[in-house]
Amino acid sequence: MSRFARYPSLVDRTVLVTGGATGIGGTLVREFAEQGAKVGFIDIALAPGLALARELEGSRHAPLFVEADLTDIAALEQAIAAVRERFGPVTVLLNNAANDQRHKIEDTTPDYWDKAVAVNLKHQFFAARNVAVDMKQEGGGSIVNFGSISWKLKQGGMPAYTTSKAAVQGLTRSLARDFGPFNIRVNTLVPGWVMTEKQLRLWVTDEGRAEIARGQCLQQALMPRHIAHMALFLAADDSAMCTAQDFVVDGGWT
Repeated sequence: MSRFARYPSLVDRTVLVTGGATGIGGTLVREFAEQGAKVGFIDIALAPGLALARELEGSRHAPLFVEADLTDIAALEQAIAAVRERFGPVTVLLNNAANDQRHKIEDTTPDYWDKAVAVNLKHQFFAARNVAVDMKQEGGGSIVNFGSISWKLKQGGMPAYTTSKAAVQGLTRSLARDFGPFNIRVNTLVPGWVMTEKQLRLWVTDEGRAEIARGQCLQQALMPRHIAHMALFLAADDSAMCTAQDFVVDGGWT
């Protein structure tokens, strides 16, 4: 038996996860499906998305995977419509999709900058605006925008990413004010350096591990499940009066 919390309010609730095929997103899909939620997830990665959907077919509600490029807003909105058609009004949105690609200042073109903002920030606004219609209809909802501690640490080497992630917190606070009268809560979940397969494959070197050890107060690996457990709380009715806040899960680094 799991020693972690069960949230009755999440049972049969429609949850939308962006970037849900792998990494933190894949763990979000698994954890919400385990809670009995109706989970729709969007990703550009076709094979992993289909594989995850097959893996979870035996859940209370088999998750729906929709392949789409989230930087194409029309495609994003069509994908959301597919989730809505399958499961009904979306009342939880997890704006997880991002790409922390490293890039040098001197190599950053205007086109690259726009593409980075599109994948790390722009879709969060348009997804939130879209599902807010459902949430108003249903009497409330929860939007969780995913940020990053990278900009707080003054991390260099990826200015378009860190700028976008800093802006997420401004977006959260703005939407929280505008959506508050409709009982729609908007919060930022701010992960530290999470040990996903991608991070371990591309970025986590011996030097990186030493940096984590110096930065974190808790001397253990930060895993996707740690982020997902906070997301469950923010989506459930247990966090009913939490909005416009930053919920940092980083092992005490910041």
